[in-house]
Amino acid sequence: MSLIVQKFGGSSVATDEKVRNVAKVITDTYKKGNNVIAVVSAQGDTTDELIEKANAINPNASKREMDVLLSAGEQISASLLAMAIEKMDFPVISLLGWQAGFSTNSVYGSARIKNIDTERLTSEIAKNNIVIVAGFQGIDKRDNITTFGRGGSDTTAVAIAAAVGADKCQIFTDVEGVFVADPRKIPTAPKLDEITYDEMLELATLGAQVLNNRSVEMAKKYNIEVEVLSSITNKPGTKIKEVIELEKMLIRGVTKDTDVSRIAVIKLPDVPGIAFKMFSKLAQKNINVDIILQSVGRDGTKDISFTVQRSHGEEAKKLLLEAFSEIDDDDIFVDNNVAKVSVVGAGMESHPAVASDMFEALYSANVNIQMIATSEIKISVLINEEDADKAVRAVYDKFFPNN
Repeated sequence: MSLIVQKFGGSSVATDEKVRNVAKVITDTYKKGNNVIAVVSAQGDTTDELIEKANAINPNASKREMDVLLSAGEQISASLLAMAIEKMDFPVISLLGWQAGFSTNSVYGSARIKNIDTERLTSEIAKNNIVIVAGFQGIDKRDNITTFGRGGSDTTAVAIAAAVGADKCQIFTDVEGVFVADPRKIPTAPKLDEITYDEMLELATLGAQVLNNRSVEMAKKYNIEVEVLSSITNKPGTKIKEVIELEKMLIRGVTKDTDVSRIAVIKLPDVPGIAFKMFSKLAQKNINVDIILQSVGRDGTKDISFTVQRSHGEEAKKLLLEAFSEIDDDDIFVDNNVAKVSVVGAGMESHPAVASDMFEALYSANVNIQMIATSEIKISVLINEEDADKAVRAVYDKFFPNN
């Protein structure tokens, strides 16, 4: 008998019919002699709708109260799914995050898991119950509800798989696995049978919406093999694991990310410690910085540009104005009309021409590059947002000309 953790995203439980379909997927797994813990996200656009409701009442609501509100979406999904399974005469129980043993820190909106007390989960499994867990949530040391941020149900599922020693962790979505490019934009993009943790982590971080990057980090840390597959079609998905076939594809994915702001700070004093002062201030507020470009100092000053998540753009500007008395409002520019396009692949390590091929593709498509960032397995460029889809298509065609 195997213990299988299954996670179902918001699109998989968006309607009554889809909830019944997910109930069938879970019970079919259970009927094969497996124990099942299922993790669910909020239905469809529920989270966005709750945010709209909050903004209509109080646009400046505290992050604590937002977490209380947003956690309700997953609670609804969990209970409805349990009801559907009950109707099919299978033993089932739904649990909220705190009931499933999730203890977190107190960073509302992006809480980190500190511990999972598995006693309740294991006791329910011992009773042969199917366990449905509301994803995306836990409680802090003061018993306040916390949420994990967008994609947090993926993290819930992988964390449970690690904590209970599950034999398999399956992430069910509305696509059939991980594709080289978004199949909704490029229908000919091939699906990957396997991908490494590192490659998937880069893709998730760079805008691929299949998996949350924190869940991939956790899967890698605890060596949890994850499979991404469709909740609609009964087809094999994409396995994410440490080692894949010896022959590495040059490029594993082409992604775009439009949730980006470019911040340019000019006239900073050209003295040691300025970059530390700037980015430590942002880190204290949990604002992640990605691409960074610093100019050569001149006339005793220098300019620094960097990217952050779009929702953090104005907050970052405010923090920097507070941190530097030497600059004023006109010295910080926030540009939301940008996007990040990236290529990822472990095979890039031994192919130095990847960068020039990517830049040639963008040049041929008349796409201007604003900033560049590289690592051993990725190249990212910052471009105008209106050019994003065109850029992805051009880069994809360059590396996959036969598709």
